[in-house]
Amino acid sequence: MPGAIVTIQLPTDKQPKDGVSADANGEFAFNEIAAGSYLIKVNYLGFKPISKTVDIENSSVDLGTLALVEEANNLQEVKVIGQVATAIQKGDTTEFNAAAFKTAADASAQDLIQKLPGLTVEDGKVQAQGEDVQQILIDGKPFFGTDVAKALQSLPAEVIANIQIFNKKSDQAEMTGFSDGDELKTINIVTRADRRKGQFGKTSVGYGTDDRYLAGTSINIFDNDRRFTVTGLSNNINTTSFSTDESNSRGGRPRSGIIKTSSIGVNYSDMWSPKIEASGSYTYTNQQNFGIESKFQQFISEADSGRTYTENSRSTDKEGTHQADMRIDYKINKQNRLLIRPRMTVRRGEDFNYFLGRTENENSPLNQTENTSNAISTGVNFRNTLYYSHQFDKKGRSVTFRLSTGFSNSDNQRYRLADNQYFREPGRDRILNQFTDFGGKGFSWEGEISYTEPIGKNGSVELEHERGHRYDDSDRRLYDYSEFTGDYSDLNVGLSNSFKSDYLTDKTQLSYQYRTDKVRFQVEGEYQNAMLHNDQVFPREFELNRTFSNVLPAVRFEYKFTKSTNIELDYRTRTDAPSISQLQNVYDISNPLYVRTGNPGLVQSVQNRFRGRYRTHNPDNDHTFYASLEGALIPNYIASSTLTARSPIALTATDTLQTGSQLSRPVNLDGYRTIQSFINFGRPVDFLKSKFSTYAYITHTRTPSMIDSLTNFTANTGFRLGVSLSSNISENVDFYVSTRSGYNTVHRSLRKTSENYFNQSSRAQLTWVIWKGLVYRTDLNHRINTGLSAGFNTNYMIWNMSIGKKLFSNQRGEISLSVFDLLKQNISIRRNVTDILVEDVQSNVLQRYFMLTFTYNLRHFSGGASSEQDFERQEGRKK
Repeated sequence: MPGAIVTIQLPTDKQPKDGVSADANGEFAFNEIAAGSYLIKVNYLGFKPISKTVDIENSSVDLGTLALVEEANNLQEVKVIGQVATAIQKGDTTEFNAAAFKTAADASAQDLIQKLPGLTVEDGKVQAQGEDVQQILIDGKPFFGTDVAKALQSLPAEVIANIQIFNKKSDQAEMTGFSDGDELKTINIVTRADRRKGQFGKTSVGYGTDDRYLAGTSINIFDNDRRFTVTGLSNNINTTSFSTDESNSRGGRPRSGIIKTSSIGVNYSDMWSPKIEASGSYTYTNQQNFGIESKFQQFISEADSGRTYTENSRSTDKEGTHQADMRIDYKINKQNRLLIRPRMTVRRGEDFNYFLGRTENENSPLNQTENTSNAISTGVNFRNTLYYSHQFDKKGRSVTFRLSTGFSNSDNQRYRLADNQYFREPGRDRILNQFTDFGGKGFSWEGEISYTEPIGKNGSVELEHERGHRYDDSDRRLYDYSEFTGDYSDLNVGLSNSFKSDYLTDKTQLSYQYRTDKVRFQVEGEYQNAMLHNDQVFPREFELNRTFSNVLPAVRFEYKFTKSTNIELDYRTRTDAPSISQLQNVYDISNPLYVRTGNPGLVQSVQNRFRGRYRTHNPDNDHTFYASLEGALIPNYIASSTLTARSPIALTATDTLQTGSQLSRPVNLDGYRTIQSFINFGRPVDFLKSKFSTYAYITHTRTPSMIDSLTNFTANTGFRLGVSLSSNISENVDFYVSTRSGYNTVHRSLRKTSENYFNQSSRAQLTWVIWKGLVYRTDLNHRINTGLSAGFNTNYMIWNMSIGKKLFSNQRGEISLSVFDLLKQNISIRRNVTDILVEDVQSNVLQRYFMLTFTYNLRHFSGGASSEQDFERQEGRKK
């Protein structure tokens, strides 16, 4: 069984000498064991433990197949004779044994993951070791692309054997064996071999007060390699990602607005033949959000001292999105491999927005805008990447080809009516009635060839060349309403823009790698030549040609102290070209108090990034520790330049930046730096039968900007500390308690003052099977805010609870009555800090409602593959 816990010890020892977890094939190994007589023990939840005495001399010992036999007794009669190991460290992969974490019946994979040391579910995002998890794999295969929430909530915890956390390298790096710096924080869920054939899932329907409703289903049909998952969701209770449980989205910060969502998703994976593996997913989501928002901004610069801006808005946004992706991996033979990865997104949106914004200077009104707009937008994005790899007869010699193509097309039509008032210059008051037709398209391609050659016993080199081209074409036409013709026929040349951009790059790279069982060292140097050509028609003819040449070094070092302890050091450089929206020299007066424009003179920036990671796990006491330090220095950083009009400034022949209004444009500035440290420690708490985890962040970012032609540096330093305690008692009692605190300080060089603010979020969850299928659930979220603007320092408690009764002889059904926000305190408050202002925002949120819900859990398994069959199938793939 994958995930079976195997320990080795001397017959006289009370504690194991070492412990490992069986891999996906059920295999395990102990290395560097001294000669002698040892006791091997195997434990797996639901199966009888195995003990075997082994005599070891000066040669390897093959234990053959150790057959696990299912435990015949009821769970209530099983005697726990030892503690199951929580995790093991395999190089850069942390692997947790799911059997070591007890969850409530019918728990999802997300409920299980929340219990693991170093993993948190914060503000709707799953974080592992301080980084956002970006994809989920099931037995090594993609599962719903990058939709992490849908993947975790579609899989029940009971089918999971192991959970592996690692930084997945790019397909290119996996083929060549040379790291290219592109990594995704990834969770791979290894399923139990006896749960790989069957049908399982969950369906829920519910209706509540204020016409609140929920309908959701997730059905998994697994037949070993062939797997098919269908999900569906419709609700108006702010559940935006797939969930069949109305309490699943309650953690973290409340969602802003009142959100209505309908979606359907399909995920598929199969072995089309012994050589071809295919997987793919499709999701359609239709979402509507009604939002009400209040903003308060306080300007920081000396010249704007005492100036504030308030804004009240309401909006209705509708969006329908199709997303599809596929992965076809064709292992032609031992030497040749073809990989194809297409991805496509199609969206259509409609939005209505109204806001009233007002600027005051020491309680004296300066200007005001009452602004209404509505728009229809469409967009298509397609990208395909093709890899071909050939391995020569000489081990380590290979050639890899990559071709990536991309296409995008967008269209946006917006009507806007704005009543702008300037209280100190009433003669300049103006009503804007405008129509904007904005279309854009883009095309890109990249071709790459890589050749690797072994050098000596442990070394190898890679020679790589890449050529790429990105083309963008943007056409924005703004028309003023004509009283003479009665329609939008007057082209406003000053606010229109027709812009084309070509960005051509050539890269040549030479890398050397040294690799042993304990050490991996890689150094590389890349020469890059880039040519940027911009061609503009509106608002005036303009042409720009730039050439950039850079030498980009990179170094990577890994060292394994032991099987469970390792360290990584990484330094990498790369260039970042400005986007087409940053290059467009056109004024955006959507809000005439905050005018934005681009800068066709922008140049690329060069990022210098470093990172260090340290991981260790002690199998004797089940302690885990992780630490990381990363940072960046970016010369020519694309920053923001803000100018406040002290008197009217003409922008175009018909448009003026009025007194008190601001103009923002991007510029290149030196001086950007950021550094972040993260540590995590986890251990069992035996007397509470629980797991304890704590983590801490320290972040510091220094961002350059221009304020009224003066250079400013904004330093933002944050301190965060979090602790959690998750139960490991039984399936009948499951609790989770956590708290996290954050303290931020912001300092600006121009004003030499600081703003400090603090927040703390605490959460307590309990699931308790009281008696004969009677289940009580409660979820409390408390938040403290201090240091914000007047009226925003609001503390609140969100209390959700439900009482349910299991139905049917198999206990698979449940009917429950739940209440969300029992105390009716739910609010949404957030703070945003920039170089020129501090902004506090409060939004409308969903408040108290009651709901009656029926849920059914489908569980039907056909035994799946045995460990031996699974091993044979995996070996067949390799052949």
